[in-house]
Amino acid sequence: MSDNLILQERDTAVNWHPYTQMKTAATIPIVSGRGSYLYDADGKQYIDAISSWWVTLHGHAHPYIAQKVSEQLQTLEQVIFAGFTHPQAIELSERLLALLPEQQEKVFYSDNGSTAVEVAVKMCIQYYANLNIPKSKILAFKNGYHGDTFGAMSISERNTWTAPFREQLFEVIYIEVPDESNMEQVKATIDLHAADVICFIYEPLVQGAGGMLMHEAKHLSALLNHCRAQNILLIQDEIFVGFGRTGTLFAADQLDCAPDLMCFSKGLTGGTMPMGITTASRAIYQAFFSDDKSRSFFHGHSFTANPLACTAALASLDLLLATDTRESIQNICDRHQEFIREFTTDKARVRQCGTILAIEILSEQSSYFNALQPYLYQYFIDRNIIIRPLGNIIYLVPPYCISKADLDYIYATIMELIDKI
Repeated sequence: MSDNLILQERDTAVNWHPYTQMKTAATIPIVSGRGSYLYDADGKQYIDAISSWWVTLHGHAHPYIAQKVSEQLQTLEQVIFAGFTHPQAIELSERLLALLPEQQEKVFYSDNGSTAVEVAVKMCIQYYANLNIPKSKILAFKNGYHGDTFGAMSISERNTWTAPFREQLFEVIYIEVPDESNMEQVKATIDLHAADVICFIYEPLVQGAGGMLMHEAKHLSALLNHCRAQNILLIQDEIFVGFGRTGTLFAADQLDCAPDLMCFSKGLTGGTMPMGITTASRAIYQAFFSDDKSRSFFHGHSFTANPLACTAALASLDLLLATDTRESIQNICDRHQEFIREFTTDKARVRQCGTILAIEILSEQSSYFNALQPYLYQYFIDRNIIIRPLGNIIYLVPPYCISKADLDYIYATIMELIDKI
């Protein structure tokens, strides 16, 4: 029996995988990685075209990040962050805030993207509670996704994923993503509820799990400015799009209205280990800053601001800001553009935002549960490419170290697939 089969059997006996129907699942045992490649237990090499669920910015087992984390592991691995601090958390906060819109002044650490969102929403709700201003509604985009914890589910699209919990989710006002045709209607919907709206949470430029749906910065900026005029707090969810994915360091760099809070995770540590961050403006922070302990923000995690995760994030920032990484990001953007110019088929639509490329196979209905998904997934796996389609939508979110040759191979494989459909 091969090493893969041995590990598969052991895995099936004990593990329950995310977003997976275990009765029909077939897992691939991965035992090592290097750069843009992953290797299974039988030595087969795969190109990781989706950065392992969008997190691995600089490639697998990056020696610089590994070195920094190893050094930190021998100095301080963990300390409670309530009543204590450490240099790594201070430095990471300082460096990250320096890259964000200037009104972002405070950093709150958590464990992942869902918790970063939970923190932001709770901050907004308690902000108005602390000010004794009664408000109760949240505003969000249709087709949005912000995580799988209960608050994050509540503000995400209601669908098959959330159906069993529908009665436990709080009320949300959903609006369309704005464009030239619907902007005034979207604004009118906001105006109708504005007096009772606490905050608006949104994925800027790209709605990832919703199908890599993309919208223009100018339309989003206009909508955000409208919300600002209505005293609606803005939560910018950069968990997916942050750290270079849209071609700029952050999607915020392409917008002319800055948020009150921002959420980060995924690429934050370069894909090395879990961490979430929520940043907040001075105005948000000041609503909690009081002699009255009941106005404190009562939220925390055991591994808040873990020194190892902070060290990994600092190392990832070093790499991200290096000239060669910025050039690599631009090269991926340019190569995607070349592929789009050569894309002539009428069987699919293609769209791009920075390093994110999506190819939507035309079907009766675009859906996460589209019957094409298993076929598309297996087609790429059989050709040593890891792509996890969102139903009938193929997408690329490659690590920044991916080679031109590997990109060309992926593009060619995509076109071969489309020709066969």
